Amino acid sequence: MASSKNVLEVGEGNFDSEVLQSDLPVLVDFGATWCGPCKAIAPIVAKIADENVGKYKIVAVDIDDSPKLATQYGIRGVPTLLVFKGGAKTQSHVGLTSKENLLKLLEA
Repeated sequence: MASSKNVLEVGEGNFDSEVLQSDLPVLVDFGATWCGPCKAIAPIVAKIADENVGKYKIVAVDIDDSPKLATQYGIRGVPTLLVFKGGAKTQSHVGLTSKENLLKLLEA
């Protein structure tokens, strides 16, 4: 799913250590390989990851590979983007959006 070396693929085994325990704000892209809008937002997410190394952590979760995470965070449609700060979910967005809007979520 990830289209950049700066987008880390995470799943149920490493979500806590990579997202909840991160010192940086984390943008989590919940998506699926079969999802058209997910493919459309992937380059936007990758660009944010590439331009903000060390400022934000960007991760991708495939809901088909990690159904427990999808259930735990109430993912009903993809793409769903969640922002975590200090282990807590602070922002969310469902569907396609712009780079600017995603940066606003991260900065909020």
